[in-house]
Amino acid sequence: MTRSIAVTGGLGFIGRHIVRGFVERGDRVRVLDIAADPELPGVEYRKVDITDPRQVEAGLEGVDAVVHNASVVHTKHNLEDLVWAVNLDGTRHVLEACQHHQIRKLIYISSGSVVYEGKDIENGDEALPYSSISQAPYADAKIAAEKLVLAANGKHGVATCALRPHVVFGPGDTRFLPALLAHSRAGRLRVQVGRGTWLSDYTYVTNLADAVLLAEEKLAPDAAAAGSAYFITNGEPMPFWGFVHQVIARLDLPPVRFKVPHQLVYGIAAIREGIETLRGGKLNAEDGLSRFAIRYMCTHHYFSIEKARRELGYEPRVSVAQGIELTCKHLEETGQVEAN
Repeated sequence: MTRSIAVTGGLGFIGRHIVRGFVERGDRVRVLDIAADPELPGVEYRKVDITDPRQVEAGLEGVDAVVHNASVVHTKHNLEDLVWAVNLDGTRHVLEACQHHQIRKLIYISSGSVVYEGKDIENGDEALPYSSISQAPYADAKIAAEKLVLAANGKHGVATCALRPHVVFGPGDTRFLPALLAHSRAGRLRVQVGRGTWLSDYTYVTNLADAVLLAEEKLAPDAAAAGSAYFITNGEPMPFWGFVHQVIARLDLPPVRFKVPHQLVYGIAAIREGIETLRGGKLNAEDGLSRFAIRYMCTHHYFSIEKARRELGYEPRVSVAQGIELTCKHLEETGQVEAN
């Protein structure tokens, strides 16, 4: 049966892949986004600022389900008001609009960072508690937003769930791999941060989109998914620098030559963040050199996807190696790097 699905942040990297998945399934899709309309074929577009509750309420009227994907990804310790306004207040506005219109399903795109406390997580599952310490305004706001969404499950007839991806990559990525390329061009990828080997999870973007579609299918008031959170990754933990080395080799970029203690780089990151904060902060200045990012690189953090397999029927279709190849091909085809 054809359904009407609204996707907030549907013009962003992850949002576009989610939208494409619903369109290919045959659903009617409405995109809510603050960005300009790119005239996506077969998709209804509404320019909406989720920090404005009236715009959100009007934008979500008449849909069957909502995927709330819009957020500000900013892991530095500045611009806190903006991060909270979008990531928590915006989520509250989406939830309230769903309740007002009695929209049956709300899927929240959360983050693996909600359980991260700067310590190793090895094969962590959904029994892990939320972080009890502040890591960054982004993580703090995602915790508060996820709690809000899950606590509202069943109220006003709205079933809710949350998906927690980790290090999402793929064609159209505007953060992770572009930052690696920028570091390589500047000669900064010749140095590896940290001398240890720490495992991290990765999520190829269409695998996440698959999980969203499965969650929308499974979510119902009496279903296991109602009120639940799920880690969504490729289920292939590997060292962060192992991932980087694969990308470097595939794109024929200069290899990493040296290793430096992560404590030294952490100190540099702290100084840079302090200077940025004094200057007012800058959005989209994510370059991998924040205290949060350094801690992420230098601790184990990988998760079990067994609950998603069991309750959603989730299974990653694209491996990390395949995802790297597809992403590198896209970078070459779009002229971001030269083809080998």
